[in-house]
Amino acid sequence: MQLAASIFKAYDIRGIVPSTLNEAVAEGLGRAFGTIARAEGETTIAVGRDGRLSGPALSAALIRGLVASGVSVIDVGMVTTPMLYFAANTLCRSGIQITGSHNPKDYNGFKMVMGGRAIYGEEIQALRRMMEAENWTLLDGGSVSQVDVFPAYLERIVGDIKLARPMKIVVDSGNGIAGASAPAILRAIGCEVIELFSEVDGDFPNHHPDPSKPENLKDLIAALRDTGAELGLAFDGDGDRLGIVTQGGNNIFPDRQMMLFAQDVLTRVPGGTILFDVKCTQRLAPAIEAAGGKPLMYKTGHSLIKAKMKELEAAGQPAPLGGEMSGHIFFKERWYGFDDGTYAGCRLLEIVSRSPDANAVLDALPTSFSTPELNVKCAEGEPHRVTAELQAVAEQALAASATAAGRDPALAHISSIDGLRVDWPDGFGLVRASNTTPVLVLRFEGHTDEALHRIEADMLALLRSVKPDAAIEAAAH
Repeated sequence: MQLAASIFKAYDIRGIVPSTLNEAVAEGLGRAFGTIARAEGETTIAVGRDGRLSGPALSAALIRGLVASGVSVIDVGMVTTPMLYFAANTLCRSGIQITGSHNPKDYNGFKMVMGGRAIYGEEIQALRRMMEAENWTLLDGGSVSQVDVFPAYLERIVGDIKLARPMKIVVDSGNGIAGASAPAILRAIGCEVIELFSEVDGDFPNHHPDPSKPENLKDLIAALRDTGAELGLAFDGDGDRLGIVTQGGNNIFPDRQMMLFAQDVLTRVPGGTILFDVKCTQRLAPAIEAAGGKPLMYKTGHSLIKAKMKELEAAGQPAPLGGEMSGHIFFKERWYGFDDGTYAGCRLLEIVSRSPDANAVLDALPTSFSTPELNVKCAEGEPHRVTAELQAVAEQALAASATAAGRDPALAHISSIDGLRVDWPDGFGLVRASNTTPVLVLRFEGHTDEALHRIEADMLALLRSVKPDAAIEAAAH
């Protein structure tokens, strides 16, 4: 079959409906995924979808393809991505969620779990090749059953979370799918919940469901001010990411949330490894060490972090927690290891409920001066080439500019685990290639405003030495 290769991303499949992603693609994916699943001994696959308008048709087509490959499908209906992951941990070991995540409303896509692992990279390309060649294996005996996973999911969270006191909170689901489940769960653990935009609406009429973008938190901040609620929680379109806002309107970014989560988790798993991605604050690793954990900086990408946590666990090294700057938080301790915005929100409330003033706890977390995520648009294929060139010249170039400015060149620590990250004693700079769109992703942080400006200037000079036309813009939705 004819496919747009561009929809097969690093961690999932994602495209525009109907131009690059349609029912034929969904059915083909079902046939290919079912064929590979059966070859691995997987006979049952859970399917869920978010609230996007194209979801029902794509879900029906995907299920047709899976059934044709001879597998048993458990259709869990309209759920958050974490609820699909929950189904793939409790009812079976494989699953596909139909979701456009935080992309604009005309997008949709597929996040996939095979035999208990999130598939990414080469495995996604293997699906593409099978779909193009149509060399799947069709078998009789496939079937479909419907299961409502919400009661078991609710019970599992309520059985795990214990608030020290009732809390009054505002929840903004941005008309994404979390609106159908998160407020009820938060009430069940003992919160008074004021809801914003809980109606699931694939047109997203109020604001885009992406809590990592400050402009999408304005309604939440206003509601906190008007209602006197203690904290605000925001979810993305498919419910796997979390945003937190304090009463005073401070956005507690996920890397600062991670400090709190790490401190809590490490009281029960002393010496555990805590993973975080290269975009996270420089202040996180020392906070993990101070709490008795081993910090491990890793590549960005929810599938990559989950795989690394599994790898560490398999090697006998407890990895009870991972997190990304984008808002994916992975609890292995007391949970399943997958990213879940609702569950992470409940864990945060559990921790801050122990204090009479939750806002004071959150506002006291170490902070720095930082830029938002910045993007540099590139040609297709260019971002990875540019980052490779940067890695090759960075050491020499940074040493030369430090010497020229009368600074010690030995102070710059270079990491090339994902693009180029340079840490100085008073901040860091990052340039990495996005795995989902043809852009470079940049982030800068300084312990002081002065340090931030110096680091930003040094890193941009370095970038422009290999890409003279680099134009910086705020990250797109």
